[in-house]
Amino acid sequence: MPWLTPKCGKSPVPKIPPCSRAELVRKLKALGFSGPFPGGKHTYMKRGAMRVTIPNPHGGILDGAFVRFLISQAGIDPEDWLNA
Repeated sequence: MPWLTPKCGKSPVPKIPPCSRAELVRKLKALGFSGPFPGGKHTYMKRGAMRVTIPNPHGGILDGAFVRFLISQAGIDPEDWLNA
């Protein structure tokens, strides 16, 4: 598959699948975050000084692109996320 061939020596970025809020919280706990704690409009989780806002999709599924945004803001490597 030539379209998956790394360019400039970089490996392809893994795709982050959609997940539920419960799975998001479970994986963040596995990666060292504590919580969730009540906040203003949303709950949040903490790891040291890092604070991640946890959305409430009301039983829905969080889009993979949104999950990728959250883990990048939290400084989590996508490979670590997939293995959590």
